[in-house]
Amino acid sequence: MANTYTSLNYHIVFSTKNRFPWIRLEIEQRVWAYIGGIARKHRMTALQVGGVEDHIHALIMAPPTIAPCDIAKFIKGESSLWISEEFPWLNKFSWQAGYAAFTVSKARLPGVIQYIQNQREHHRVKTFQEEYLEFLVANGIDYDERYVWG
Repeated sequence: MANTYTSLNYHIVFSTKNRFPWIRLEIEQRVWAYIGGIARKHRMTALQVGGVEDHIHALIMAPPTIAPCDIAKFIKGESSLWISEEFPWLNKFSWQAGYAAFTVSKARLPGVIQYIQNQREHHRVKTFQEEYLEFLVANGIDYDERYVWG
């Protein structure tokens, strides 16, 4: 085959360390926009970024040369440094050690975008922990809850 064509979309989810509510409403849009800039810097496209005080969802379109673990590494590492520098009162900010990543087909992108846009409303009735475990179950991921929240 002479050329390679891909459509690789990842729904990346991770929380702040210990799910502490660091990302206050007054800074969240700047954080989401910065994460979009991190994606661009690494030749990816942030289709949607959002979340609430204790976690984020990022829908990222990436080339095949960038593994999901690298997407999480870029976003978490670079945004953590920026948040700590940009907002002095968040100098102890950090993300959780792990993350979840799910592939998303082109047909499902609009629904995932809407889901991410409606995070604040969604979390009026469901905790991050409930949401995260539902994602793991829905995607057939085996887990031991003793190690999920580490």
